[in-house]
Amino acid sequence: MSHPFSTLTPDLVLDAVESLGYLSDARVLALNSYENRVYQVGIEGETPLIAKFYRPDRWSDAAIREEHAFSAELAEHEVPVVAPLSRDGETLFAHGGFRFALFPRRGGRAPEPGNLDQLYRLGQLLGRMHAIGASRPFAHRETLAVDNFGHAALGALLDGGFVPKSLLPAYESVARDLLVRLDELFSHVRYQAIRLHGDCHPGNLLCRDDSFHMVDLDDCRMGPAVQDLWMMLAGERHERLGQLAELVDGYQEFHDFAARELPLIEGLRALRLMHHSAWIARRWDDPAFPLAFPWFAGERYWGDQILALREQLAALDEEPLRLF
Repeated sequence: MSHPFSTLTPDLVLDAVESLGYLSDARVLALNSYENRVYQVGIEGETPLIAKFYRPDRWSDAAIREEHAFSAELAEHEVPVVAPLSRDGETLFAHGGFRFALFPRRGGRAPEPGNLDQLYRLGQLLGRMHAIGASRPFAHRETLAVDNFGHAALGALLDGGFVPKSLLPAYESVARDLLVRLDELFSHVRYQAIRLHGDCHPGNLLCRDDSFHMVDLDDCRMGPAVQDLWMMLAGERHERLGQLAELVDGYQEFHDFAARELPLIEGLRALRLMHHSAWIARRWDDPAFPLAFPWFAGERYWGDQILALREQLAALDEEPLRLF
């Protein structure tokens, strides 16, 4: 059976945008996105718009509107985020069997790894976002947890037969050992789940004219605040300690950081590894995924994953990062 996105043609994209009253100049540029489909659409006499078509059956309408409402709430508090455009009070639209939203085009470059000045400013941005995120919970979006990012991820990989048979015993063994440790870790570390960006890697925090803005809240969810911070850290332990200090110094200008969450960092990294593999597996019927990730079906990838999970098991035995 063909994938639902196979019917999302350039003409349909143009028709969807023009259904909201915009006049396109017929230019459509597909942007780098796999979970959804995202296009830059030229508008006559105006700046191009970004049209995001949501993957069918992933989020409910209520969950998507909650993402949009969170973006709007951040923007109302002058937190720099690319929020969806509204037409007559609505931000989620439908056309040709697809749900879509429109966004203003905002460019920029990703932060420089290890740049302490940038990390301080990124900390300020994340602190402002979390001060608002902690004010109330999501009602329709999931919470990051070991069950859905770990146990369910392993189940999807095993049930789908994605791990090569020659490596299956080794992968399943290390994954189950890791999940035991993660269950223990998340049950012993106290944290308050707040509204998060959820996928806060450097590519979703862009710099332009010496200021940063956030993009792509598609994965926003409830979870520990440190989830939005740990992906900003890179390098050896002593380097990450210095980076963490700058990040948290900026963060705490706007929101208190709970240092007790720091032991979760390596656990969250492990969950991201497992969840990413399961994400590719769950999308394997989408023709874009075998093209983008051809190595996923090979033994080398799974051998690397076994090594990575073993390294995460070892990392859980090391002293957590700490604030000076």
